[in-house]
Amino acid sequence: MIKAVNIKKSFGENHILNGVNLEIKKGELVAIIGASGAGKTSLLQILGTLDKPNGGEIYINNVPIHSMSDKELSKFRNSDIGFVFQFHHLLPEFTALENVLMPGLIMGGKSNEVKAKAVDLLKKLKVNHRSEHKPSEMSGGEQQRVAVARALINSPSVILADEPSGNLDSSNASDLHALFVELKKEFNQTFVIVTHNRELANLADRVIEIADGNIVGHE
Repeated sequence: MIKAVNIKKSFGENHILNGVNLEIKKGELVAIIGASGAGKTSLLQILGTLDKPNGGEIYINNVPIHSMSDKELSKFRNSDIGFVFQFHHLLPEFTALENVLMPGLIMGGKSNEVKAKAVDLLKKLKVNHRSEHKPSEMSGGEQQRVAVARALINSPSVILADEPSGNLDSSNASDLHALFVELKKEFNQTFVIVTHNRELANLADRVIEIADGNIVGHE
């Protein structure tokens, strides 16, 4: 479902990725591990079209996203890719429900249909009792579950997560990890997760290790 061929990224003389090759199947939960500065987040951002490589090709569902215009990338990103970050990045002035709704409305969905789906997702993720609360009124774990619901609203091909439990205590982190596995099974959802958390990596179908901009190991 995702194919990256000879991905290179550098900033001046600083080489971040040195010709990375990667394939990910639909429904896989893949963890990417490695030391800080190894190139994990750069690779994730390139796969998610948030950054462009200096060289190489990327295909998602056989679509060559490396050759898309910025406008095409923006549309593709909203429809096919869901993001979950270490810090939830919920909009503070909006309720949980409104935060989840937004990507669906931006994509042009009918408001009543998008709202029904958002309500259903919040229920599935066990935060429907917080639907009318703003982020400041929710716990860290609840905020991150709302962020996951937002990532799912457009039924993306893949969810990319960067240290998604890095800002949570161990109990909430474990709950979030279990949620990813549950969503993978229920929706056949593909996940690519950058993590330092060994517990989360152990739940993955595959673990890919990056060091100094190169893939150095598979588990």
